[in-house]
Amino acid sequence: MTSTELNDTEVLTVEEAAGILRISRNAAYALAREWRATGGRSGLPCIVLGRCLRVPRAALLQLLNEPTDARGDASDRGVA
Repeated sequence: MTSTELNDTEVLTVEEAAGILRISRNAAYALAREWRATGGRSGLPCIVLGRCLRVPRAALLQLLNEPTDARGDASDRGVA
C-alpha cells in the first residue's frame, strides 16, 4: 500500500497495517491483542467490527509520529 492509498483509506486491515509497519501478520495480530488486553495503553490500535479487527488510519499515523520514548522500547512491551 502506498502512502497515497494510506491517506485515502479510513481503516486498514491488520494485514495492511502490518505491511506498512514492515512487521509480520502474526506480530501485528499479537500487538492488536495487546492493545485490546491493555485497554489501549500499548500495542497496535484497533477497533472491533463484528468479528473483524480494523486499524484506524489516524491512529496508525499518530503511532508512527509519536516520539520513541513515549511508546517505550520493545523490551518494555515484551516484543523481540
